[in-house]
Amino acid sequence: MKKPLVILTGPTAVGKTELSINLAKAIGGEIISADSMQVYKEMDIGTAKIMPHEMQGVPHYLVDEFSPDEEFHVVKFKEYAEHYMKQIYEKGKIPIIVGGTGFYIQALLKNVSFDENKEDKAFREELQDFAKEHGSTVLHEKLREVDPESADTIHENNIKRVIRALEFYHLTGKKISRHNEEEKEKESPYNFAYFVLTNDRKVLYERIDKRVDLMMEKGLLEEVAALKKKGYSKDLVSMQGLGYKEIYAYLLGEISLEEAIYILKRDTRHFAKRQLTWFRREKDVIWVDKSLFSDEKKVLSFCMAKLKEKNITE
Repeated sequence: MKKPLVILTGPTAVGKTELSINLAKAIGGEIISADSMQVYKEMDIGTAKIMPHEMQGVPHYLVDEFSPDEEFHVVKFKEYAEHYMKQIYEKGKIPIIVGGTGFYIQALLKNVSFDENKEDKAFREELQDFAKEHGSTVLHEKLREVDPESADTIHENNIKRVIRALEFYHLTGKKISRHNEEEKEKESPYNFAYFVLTNDRKVLYERIDKRVDLMMEKGLLEEVAALKKKGYSKDLVSMQGLGYKEIYAYLLGEISLEEAIYILKRDTRHFAKRQLTWFRREKDVIWVDKSLFSDEKKVLSFCMAKLKEKNITE
C-alpha cells in the first residue's frame, strides 16, 4: 500500500496558504513547506511567511528553520521533508506539501536521485570566479551551449543552479536536464494528489502588485536593512530571493527605492509565469482554477472530492 501524500502548489500570491490550512483541518493533515525562502529565519515579510498565529493549530515544518547564511537546496529539502513525513505518518496524519518550488516537489514526489557524490570543487570555484568576473549572463550562455533545455528552465540569476548544471555536464558528459527528465519518468512511491492552484492572469498580477505594496507597508525595507546590518552578504543564496536582492541593491545605492519596487513587481510577475510553465509540464496534476469558483468553500469541496476519488480520504 502506497502512503498518501497531498501536494498543493501554484504561482506566488495565488492563495495557497488559506487553502492549505483548510485542507489540513479537513483531512487531518500536517504541512511541510516546499518554499525555498520561507525556510529562513528573520526573513518574514519578503517571503510572505505564514506566522504562528495564522497556522490555526496546524503543525508546519520547514518554516523558520535555517539561518540566512546556512545552505539550503533541493537535496537538503528532500532529506528534511522525508524525515518529517515519517513523523507525520507515525501520528496517523497525512503530509501536505505546500509551496511554489516545483523542483523541490518533483524531487520528493518521484524520489529523485541527485548523484550528490559527484562533485568537482575546483571546477565549481573556477565557475564562481568566472561569474564574478564576467557576470551571470555570460555564465548562463556557457550553459546554453551545452544544455539549452536547462538554460531555458534555470534563470541566469540563479548562479548556483547554473554552476551545478555545468558541473554535472563536466563530470558526466550528460545534460542535467536529461537526467532530471529520466528521474521524472520514475513512478512515485506515494498515492498522491497534486493540486495546482491558479487564477485569471490579470487577477494574479494584481494580487502580486498589491502584495509587494503590502510588504513595503509592513516594513520590508527595515527587514532587509536589519539583515544587512547583521552582516548577511548580498551574495548569499537567501539574499538572492525576490524582495531581498532588489531592496539590498537600493540599500547599496545601486538603484532608487522606486526602481527597486518596480523591479520587484515585474520580476515577481515573471517568476509566477515561470512557475506556471513548470507546472504545465508536470504529469498527473489537478488544476484548480480559482476564477471558476465563487468562494473558498467551493474550492475546498472540489479538492476534497478529488481526494476521495484517489482514496486518500474516505
